[in-house]
Amino acid sequence: MDKPIRLQPRPSEPAPPPAAGPVGPILFAAPHRAMFLAGMIQAVLVFLPWSWEMLARSGLVAGPAWPWPPGWVHGLWASYGVFPFFVFGFLLTAMPRWQGLPDTPGAAARPAWLLLCGGWLLFDGGLLFDQPGLRAGGLALVLAGWVLALRRLHPVAFKPGAARLHPVSAWLALAAGAAGLLAWTGYALSGEPALARIGIAVGLWWLLAPLFMVVSHRMIPFFSSSALPRYEAVRPDSALVTLLVASVIHGACAAADHAAWAWPADLAGAGTAFWLSARWQLRRSFAVPLLAMLHLGFLWLGVAWLLGGASGLLQVSGLGSLGLAPQHALTVGFFASMSLAMVSRVSLGHSGRPLVADTLTWRLALGLHAVAGLRVLADLLPGSQQLLLNLSSFGWLAVMVPWAVRLVPVYLKARADGRPG
Repeated sequence: MDKPIRLQPRPSEPAPPPAAGPVGPILFAAPHRAMFLAGMIQAVLVFLPWSWEMLARSGLVAGPAWPWPPGWVHGLWASYGVFPFFVFGFLLTAMPRWQGLPDTPGAAARPAWLLLCGGWLLFDGGLLFDQPGLRAGGLALVLAGWVLALRRLHPVAFKPGAARLHPVSAWLALAAGAAGLLAWTGYALSGEPALARIGIAVGLWWLLAPLFMVVSHRMIPFFSSSALPRYEAVRPDSALVTLLVASVIHGACAAADHAAWAWPADLAGAGTAFWLSARWQLRRSFAVPLLAMLHLGFLWLGVAWLLGGASGLLQVSGLGSLGLAPQHALTVGFFASMSLAMVSRVSLGHSGRPLVADTLTWRLALGLHAVAGLRVLADLLPGSQQLLLNLSSFGWLAVMVPWAVRLVPVYLKARADGRPG
């Protein structure tokens, strides 16, 4: 009996697109998928009540009920509940490649992801229904998921005989984040304000700032050398060490409630960051928009350090301060714009799509820089502060919602090129 004929595509014809599979297996086909998905959802969800709060401060609506000071909740959400999802997704994907190890299986991220997501849902429920036990329990679950991710990354970061500066620095920053979560859990149980202050300082200066500086130092010269002709990659270890030491010093001062006295470290950080930005050839990066997004994001680090140093000098001189302008140049300007740039790049590359920033992505990136500028100006122009706060909070949503709409479906579909991952 004749064998059935199986039609195969000719070599010159493109292979048919992969059939859609169950969402679960696809979501955990690679570790960045689930982590980036949660980060994008969080970036929208946690800013909805904050935008409501901004409207209430304008007297336009009745405000939400906050069992904790709203600014503290805002800082906790951003530092531990939004950006870390992007960081975990990136490091679980990239760090093994830095160390010459096989890719992390996507399923390996599932236990940590479930605990992180479940913990934030529980915490948010504790806020909504004013249940202290739910808030503390939620943060404890987040901490448990955090520790699981740390355990997964530990043998990668500390691989014998491999490079240490970037992976170990990143791992230690995440470990500091676990300590910050402990402080926040202690605040949820005791109500001691000093613990919340420590949690905020650790989240900004020992967790996120080192992580984003490490990733920038490692990846911006690498991506630039692969995209720009005759590009000389400059990546001195001493520059990264200077930035890390400055961040540790600022974090220690902020935790002790003496952030103003970190101004010498801030100015050293500013000089180093601007020097790196120039050596990495910011101007040339505009030939490749996806690359320019990274360079522009890094430029905000120098701005943040400079504003921090200036604010500290004003404070110790008894001449006032720049308010929260330095912190938001760091968080919205540096962390958020770098997240949008790096997550977009990783999402495209690891889904089998061209590494090209389309018009929407480029406009969203520029829009986020405008949001950062508005938020910084809100503290520099006190006469227009509330208007600028409203514009920046709703501007954030105007950027994050279409960004999520664009990329969330990518995490729920198989790769466009048919490859695993």
